[in-house]
Amino acid sequence: MQPMSLLVTTCVLFVGTHFALSHPLRAPLAGRMGERAFLIIYSIVAIATFIMVVQAWRGMPPEPPLWVAGDALWAFASLLVLFASVLFMGSLIGNPALPAPNAAFAAQGAPRGVYAITRHPMMWGFALWAFAHALVMPTPAQFILSGMIAFLALAGSAGQDVKKARLMGDSWRHWAARTSFVPFARQLGGAPWGDTLPRPHALFGGIVLWIAATWAHGALGYMVAGIWRWIG
Repeated sequence: MQPMSLLVTTCVLFVGTHFALSHPLRAPLAGRMGERAFLIIYSIVAIATFIMVVQAWRGMPPEPPLWVAGDALWAFASLLVLFASVLFMGSLIGNPALPAPNAAFAAQGAPRGVYAITRHPMMWGFALWAFAHALVMPTPAQFILSGMIAFLALAGSAGQDVKKARLMGDSWRHWAARTSFVPFARQLGGAPWGDTLPRPHALFGGIVLWIAATWAHGALGYMVAGIWRWIG
């Protein structure tokens, strides 16, 4: 199989098994084998297919970029990843979308910080991270990989809305009515911008994550990223 065909195949396999096991197959399999056994199988399949994607990615031959990523584009992409990092760190506390026992209680609070930006800050963090990588590494293989990650994150968020409405009922529907799927959509519609100010754990945690991740990018032999492109 050609390297590009292998990359596409493994990406489709990763996304397909994820959605199949997260939605149509979850209830019948979990009911038959038990929730604990199902989660073990789910994790094994997810890890195995992800490793296949990584191996296919590593096997891709060098490709010429479709455009030159200059300093301005790198600066924009770096800020985009910083924003994605803040969204991700903010999503780790008080997130009704996560399968936590206190999800219904968290959904009763007023959306603040990253949740005033979007009710799916973690997934949008992944999607924006993928988009930023496509901007500064504009090759067909990167487009496929970034597209897979962004699609999985955003389509998964849409599926999460449906699942949470079924599991949490009015608690989730009220939360969804006070939040937006697309970042800043409520603010553009008239909601106060002040509510979107990230909380300390999101802001400072996101900055630390961004600095560490971009440093590791270069330290592990990949392209130098973030502030390290200018201060290294």
